[in-house]
Order: sequence, then structure tokens, then C-alpha cells
Amino acid sequence: MSAKSVYTLPHNASSIRTMPPAVRPLEVVRPAAKARARGLVGDQRQSSTDRIAESITTAIIERRLMPGTKLAEQKIADIFKVSRTLVRQALNQLSRDRLVTLEPARGARVAEPSVEEAHQVFEARQMIEAGIVKRACTDLADAQIAELRGHLRDEQAAVQRTDVSGRTRLLADFHVLLANMLGNTVLAELLGDLVARSSLIALMYQSSHSAEHSFAEHVAIVDALEKRDARAAARLMEDHLHNVERNLRLDPRVPDLESVLRPKD
Repeated sequence: MSAKSVYTLPHNASSIRTMPPAVRPLEVVRPAAKARARGLVGDQRQSSTDRIAESITTAIIERRLMPGTKLAEQKIADIFKVSRTLVRQALNQLSRDRLVTLEPARGARVAEPSVEEAHQVFEARQMIEAGIVKRACTDLADAQIAELRGHLRDEQAAVQRTDVSGRTRLLADFHVLLANMLGNTVLAELLGDLVARSSLIALMYQSSHSAEHSFAEHVAIVDALEKRDARAAARLMEDHLHNVERNLRLDPRVPDLESVLRPKD
């Protein structure tokens, strides 16, 4: 079915905005949610650390923080009105998630994933998400399909109004929302980390795979889930991730030095 199928949804179908906070997709991606899930947030000190890590993660997912950007501890401390110790804790947390690199001489910077890492991240997503949609075909209730349709409406609206940060976040949310619906917190957190790293990879290697294409492919996946066609859903998800990776410039051509530097007549 085409992307137009989104328009046929009943107006009273559940949307992602009506979901309880515990199952909002970015709640899985963001470090604060991980801490809550593990029972770590018990005081203001921990909350401040998570708030900083969450803000940086969101900026990466929404492609507002470029790879290699310096993350000055004092500047971040001033922004959040906290001590550098709390900032350092947040940066250490993001370093474990491979979103930030810490070097003694250079300090903290937004990570710059290698080509090999990019291939590995998408390979991992292919393996995990094909399994997710297969299980979703049998496990998801009709109400959850309606929630996915509501999410697609949000995606569509963001694409149509050229809301770059909004559509980027929503397109990433789609994948984590699916994992979250299966009720496996570990799986959802794992995929959330991979999605965040994928956003960083897309920033660094500038995908030409348009938001419109991603939205249309999401619609096709939900159509297959609604039909309970596990084989089609898995194939569509694999194709979708392959298309995103294929359009990354992971194999840039090395220019011929003579042709680049030869003086023009």
C-alpha cells in the first residue's frame, strides 16, 4: 500500500501522544529513562546528570550536534547551572554509549564513527529489527497497530511542514516504539542505543535517503504488520535499513592529487 493509506485512518485512532510516559519511544533512547528503569534516579544529583546526557543525546538524534563537536565541560556546566563534576559524569555515561569520545588532550567531543563501525551498526540493526517485526506480527494488539498509525500521522505532518528536527526524531522513534511495544526493556534500550548511533552516522556520512522515502517505507511496514504478514514485514524492514545504509557515503572516492592541485590555465 502507498503512503496515502495514512490519510484513511479514523480520527479517533490512538496516537503516540496518548501513550503513557513509560512507553514513549524516546524515553527508551534517552539515558534518563535507562536510569529510571534501573532505579538509579533517587536524588537531584543523578537527575541533573541524566538531564545533561538526555539533552546531548536528543541533539544528536535530531542532528543538531555534528560529529567532532567539542563539548566543553565548563560551558555545559554554565548552561545547566551545575558543577563540572556532574557534566563529567554525563559525558562519561555518553562515552559508554559510544556517542561521545573522551581524550586526555582534547577533552570530550561528539563521536566520529568509522566506516567499519557504521557497517556494523546497520548489520546489528538488520538482525535485531527483522526479528522484532516478525514477533510484532503475532504479538501486537489492534490498539498497538492504531498507535503506530498515530505515529505515522505525526511523521507525515513533520515531513510535510519540513520540520527537520521533528521529523528526524519521529523517524528514529518509529523503530524504538516497535521494540518497546514487545515489552522487552533490554531489547528496546539496545535498539535505542543503535538508533542514536545511526543518527550520528547519518550526520557524519550525510545520507541522501530522504525523509519522504523513510516515511513511505514505515507505512509499508505497518501495513504488513496489520496484515500479520511476518515474512513481508521482515523483508520490508531489511530493505528499509539497507536503503538508508546504501545511501550513506561510506565509500568516498579518494581524489587524484594531480587533478585537484593542477593550476588552471
